[in-house]
Amino acid sequence: MGVSSTSRIVGCLALVALAVAGCGNKAGDDKPSNGTATGAPIIIGLDEDSTGAGASYSTIAGKTIRLAVQDINDKGGVMGRPLQLVVENDESDPTKVPAVLQKLAGQGAKALLLQSGSAAVLQAKSTLTQLGLPAIAPTGVTATLVAPPDHELIYMLANTTNDWADVYCGAFKAANIAKIGVLTDDTTTIAGLNKALFAGMSCVEFVATEKGAVNASDLSAQVARIKNAKPDAVLVTSVGGAFEVLAQNTLGNQMAGTKRFSLASIGNQPSSWKLAAPGALNGLIFMGSINNENPRTKELITLLQAKYGKDYDITAYDAQAWDAVHLLKQAIEKAGGPDDPKKLNAAIQSIQGYPATFGQANFTLSFSADKHLGADGPCGLSLVEFGSDNKPKGPWATYQPPCKK
Repeated sequence: MGVSSTSRIVGCLALVALAVAGCGNKAGDDKPSNGTATGAPIIIGLDEDSTGAGASYSTIAGKTIRLAVQDINDKGGVMGRPLQLVVENDESDPTKVPAVLQKLAGQGAKALLLQSGSAAVLQAKSTLTQLGLPAIAPTGVTATLVAPPDHELIYMLANTTNDWADVYCGAFKAANIAKIGVLTDDTTTIAGLNKALFAGMSCVEFVATEKGAVNASDLSAQVARIKNAKPDAVLVTSVGGAFEVLAQNTLGNQMAGTKRFSLASIGNQPSSWKLAAPGALNGLIFMGSINNENPRTKELITLLQAKYGKDYDITAYDAQAWDAVHLLKQAIEKAGGPDDPKKLNAAIQSIQGYPATFGQANFTLSFSADKHLGADGPCGLSLVEFGSDNKPKGPWATYQPPCKK
């Protein structure tokens, strides 16, 4: 790729990043109405990174959180009361999280949705303990988010990096991959994720690990060093957006014959697919959570496309955001109302076998006092392969995770 071509792509990506941030800010002002619900509002706090490192995925989830709230309100609300969102932005900055959560609590929030980078959400745990408010991290994937200490009030839905490691290892074994090269960005979120993920991947040898700035304009040197290490495959770990596209463009150009894997980020950011060089994503395999054979997924696709147009591409962020809001609705109903945080927390822990909107058709979510990670087995995950048109073409035929370990 020439310098001028790289500059054009980076420029376009910068415009998209600004557009995403702008959409995030607009969405924050787009408050759902009360619909047909007439009682006193039930306030839910949303910590949404709409301008920071996690904005590329947090704004997708945030938009669907608002849609889920509106859909519930249009159907009579929760116990006749409308859900009302109050929203703050922590910019995926862990140092800003305590003040953001305190501000949401001060606005009357009875429960919180933590839609930000993992490093920021991790910082929320001790603050939740101080506030006494239960919270769900809709798209969180780091197991430490729901591990001791200070985990009594925080919950996650999706399979964590522990399951990701098992799935990657199963995939590598099936594809006879023994040596891995890693290309990663420099965000704190990905640094924490890499530490957790790679600790569980003793199944392969890491022969090269290269890092680039999240706003990098050239990754040629990093990819050249990975190529020199002669890995069997390359794993890209990033928050997505401009870095991921640049990484895949460069790998596609310099290491076209090498199998590539990625995290969920690229699969959940349709706007990025259009910015990749023609065919640059072909054969890329990412850790997905969307399976169109799941009937709840089909229902959400219909709703999203009715709202945003028939070309809208559903992501795991949409499905997990949708489920997080409906899990809170169910917990409020089980608790007999939102006003007692201890009862509300116990109600979340009583939810069993919730049919998820993401994952395979029989994938469910369950919680208890000792289980704050909802995923019931690894089949909330699916390895998905990109086609030559730079769009996901379906499950990777070589390997798929089973529903039971």
